[in-house]
This record gives sequence, C-alpha cells and structure tokens, in this order.
Amino acid sequence: MHLEPVPGAPAATAETDGQRLLVVADYHAGIEAGLRYEGVELQSAARDRREHLLALLDRTDADRLVVVGDLGHAIGDPFEDERTELATLFEALSVPVTLVKGNHDGDLEPVLADLDADVTVTPAHGTRIGAVGFAHGHTWPAPEVLAADVVCIGHEHPVVRLEDTVGGARKERAWLRGTLDPSPFTEQFGEPVETDADLVLCPAFNDRSGGTWVNVEGQSFLSPFLPAGFSEAEAFLLDGTRLGEYRRV
Repeated sequence: MHLEPVPGAPAATAETDGQRLLVVADYHAGIEAGLRYEGVELQSAARDRREHLLALLDRTDADRLVVVGDLGHAIGDPFEDERTELATLFEALSVPVTLVKGNHDGDLEPVLADLDADVTVTPAHGTRIGAVGFAHGHTWPAPEVLAADVVCIGHEHPVVRLEDTVGGARKERAWLRGTLDPSPFTEQFGEPVETDADLVLCPAFNDRSGGTWVNVEGQSFLSPFLPAGFSEAEAFLLDGTRLGEYRRV
C-alpha cells in the first residue's frame, strides 16, 4: 500500500516519489471564529491542533506535509483568528507543505504568500505526487489524478454512528477505503476513464468540524462523485478497527 493510516490519528503516511509524506485533511484553522459567527462560543483549540500536527510530523519523520484541502475555515476572506493561527503554524513547521485546494481555501493563497510560507497550492482538481493522487473532493478530480495507484480525498469528514446493546450511541471519525469505480468519471468527462486505483476518504483532522454520517440512513455525501465513485468500501476507525462495509456498520 502506498498510503497507510497512522494508528490512533486522523492522518496517514505515504512513501512515494522518493519522499515520506504526512497526509491530513480538513485542518480548518480558525474554525472557532467561524462558529462564533454562527453563535457558538468555544475556546480556541489552535494550540492543540498545531501541537498534534507537529507531534505527528516528528513521529512519522515526514519529509513533506500534504493537506488534502480546507487548511483554513472561512470560505471567503479569512478571519483574523485564522490568519494568526496559520502564521503561528507555518512558523513552527520545518517541512514543505502541499495544499490541495479545497472549498474553504479560496482566498488563502494571498495569506500564505504574505507569510512567505514554503507551500505549494494545487488546483482544485488535485495533483499527483508519484503513485498517489490527491484531490479535496468538492469537485471532480482530474483524469491524471485518477490514474494514480491510490486516490486520496477529504471534504466529507466521514463519521460512523456506533450503538451498544442498551441503545447508547457515539460518533467516531472513520476512514473509508475501497476500489474506485470509473463509471461516474467516464460519464462526467465524456470519455473512458481507466483506473484500478484504491480510493481513500480521509477523516477530518479537526474534530470540531462536524461530518457526514456514512452509515445512517437518509444521510448523503457532499462530493459530486460519492458514493458512486466507490465500487465498494470498508470503514475503519482511527485505531485501525475494521468495521466492514460502511453502509452496514
């Protein structure tokens, strides 16, 4: 496998193109400012997010950080709290960053340029690093991304509802991993898309960002190519527990 989850963490590593990558999705810096605007008051967890990410970089000995979209939270002009969080984060980072542009990253490039950050921002249709393709998932990945051995996406913040025998329930972040079905992409692009890639849907790094309940009837995906883009997929908890086919969890 080119992409392996880090046990116990909403992150994965990839060995590809001569690099060791740490891969996270949906960091949502400054989320508390956005929630405050909606009337929800929460103390900032910016320091906890930063320290968690830095510890993972150290733990995995990564050469590069790949953020699979939504590094920031504001869809438009970033809040001041978001700018401050990003400035502190990039000051602490010691590896280059690839940001796969997400729907919350539209106005982030000038902010990153002002920080003089060592960051490469990809188009919204994604990019490839060696054998691994990356796209946020809010729009259709490019054909060259789909041609990778593994396609890694975010955007959904997948979670599962787990119930016990006495009716109690809890929410857990989850990975979805399966085989990519080329059919919806062939229909979208109007020409055959040939791929036998694994498709990996990453959990959100930020645990305050909500999520798509993948095993609850009546819930729907946000991405234009899900769930059709999975020919089959299994859910895994962050600790590595294999739950089986995600719809039947």
